[in-house]
Amino acid sequence: MSCYRLAQLNIATLKAPLDSPLLADFVANLDRINRLAEQSPGFEWRLQDEGGDATDLRPFGDQVVVNMSVWRDVQALSDYAFKSAHVEIMRRRREWFERMGEAYAVLWWVPHGHQPSLSEAAERLALLQTHGPSAQAFTFKHAFPPPDAAPAQAAGPSAEQPSDTCPAD
Repeated sequence: MSCYRLAQLNIATLKAPLDSPLLADFVANLDRINRLAEQSPGFEWRLQDEGGDATDLRPFGDQVVVNMSVWRDVQALSDYAFKSAHVEIMRRRREWFERMGEAYAVLWWVPHGHQPSLSEAAERLALLQTHGPSAQAFTFKHAFPPPDAAPAQAAGPSAEQPSDTCPAD
C-alpha cells in the first residue's frame, strides 16, 4: 500500500446563484452526494465550509464552486465518480454549470494524512492547464502512479504489489 493518497479538485462556473430555482435540484442533492462520497470505499477527507459543503468557498471567483477531496487511490475515486449514484448528478451538470474552456479538474498525490489547501489545489490546476498532465498534476485519462510506486507496478496490473508497510509510519 502506498504512503500517498490521491487529492482531487474540480471547479464549476454556476449558471445562476445557488439560491436560484435553476440550481434548486443541485443544492437539494448536495448532502446526499456528500454522504455517498463519505461512505464510499477509499474516501478519506473532503473540503467543507461551516455549512457542511464547500459552496461558500469561492477562491476561483464569485460564480465558481469548488469540490476538493482525498481518496485512497485513483480507482476508489473513479468508482465513486463514475460507478455510483454520483453519475446521475454528473449527467445533469450542463443544467447547472457553464461549459469550461480549459481543465477544471485535477488529480495529484499527497502524503498520507495531508489535507491539501485551496492554494495548493489552485497551483496544481494551473500546472495542468499550462503544461498538461504530469506526475504533479494529472487527470483520470492520463493518471500517474504514486511517487512511491515501484517501476514494475506502474507498468501494469501484472506487477508485484508493494508491501503494506509504510516506511514513514
